[in-house]
Amino acid sequence: MNDLGGLPKLALDWHLSGQGAVLATVVETWGSAPRPAGSQLAIRADGHMEGSVSGGCVEGAVIVEAMDALNDGKQRLLDFGVSDDEAFAVGLACGGRIRVLVEPVGGALPVDVLTKLVATREASESIAYVADLHGEARSLVGCGSYPDRFRLDRSGVEEDGQTFVAVHNPPLRMIIVGGVHIAQHLAPMARACGYDVTLVDPRTSFASPARFPDVTIIEEWPDAALEQLGLDARTAVVTLTHDPKLDDPAIMTALRSDVFYLGCLGSTRTHAKRVTRLNDAGFSDELERINAPVGLDIGGRSVAEIAVSIIAQVTQALRQG
Repeated sequence: MNDLGGLPKLALDWHLSGQGAVLATVVETWGSAPRPAGSQLAIRADGHMEGSVSGGCVEGAVIVEAMDALNDGKQRLLDFGVSDDEAFAVGLACGGRIRVLVEPVGGALPVDVLTKLVATREASESIAYVADLHGEARSLVGCGSYPDRFRLDRSGVEEDGQTFVAVHNPPLRMIIVGGVHIAQHLAPMARACGYDVTLVDPRTSFASPARFPDVTIIEEWPDAALEQLGLDARTAVVTLTHDPKLDDPAIMTALRSDVFYLGCLGSTRTHAKRVTRLNDAGFSDELERINAPVGLDIGGRSVAEIAVSIIAQVTQALRQG
């Protein structure tokens, strides 16, 4: 599903249209599984399904249980032992264990809770769905309740072995300022890592669809573009123009926001001059948020290697804080 409501919205739509719906969610799994905890499968009463909870080795059994759940309205907590042969068939090196929570909409999964979950996702806000694996309690909580889970995008079962927390974060975004050669490598890497990528550059010769296929391009001055896009804690900003007229306004805008990462191209000497300019503009302690020279020091020389170092540093900032 491409919309932010995703599979929960699809299941809600099916239920509201009278077709009947079940959501199956991975709550625990083996370490090398192709579908992590939080992955979902939406199942309609006629057996049609969207999404997946494995590489295909347990879906059939889940659908059978989903049909039964529609009849009695009760949840099922399914525990599958996956053999080595089954695991190999879906691309795993070895077998293991997977647990799936099956919830019929309008039964174990209350319609009002699902409706609020869908609305929150569509508003691009973070929320967690909390379910009692052995009872009927269902609730929605904000990121303050499970900060580490939200930061790591990690759904899973709490230490009590009974509370499942499904994290629903809005998409990660990366805003790249400057349609330079490094950006041509960084953009597809960021997309592969799950980021919605936007390129900002008022220079049409740099910011062209031919150079950046399948990337949203904004041909505006960076400060205006970043204000228009809105910056939040799920956004990374990387400035690559090496031109203070373009980079500095973007940096200032980012420093006034909650972006989780700000990286700026330039040598140590170039950054020292940048810091002086930003100090003169009234910035001080917040300048420590700038990652410059941009990227992890992996000894990269080519533009592709520099792009690798940048996406690695962005990942480190996101996952380790």
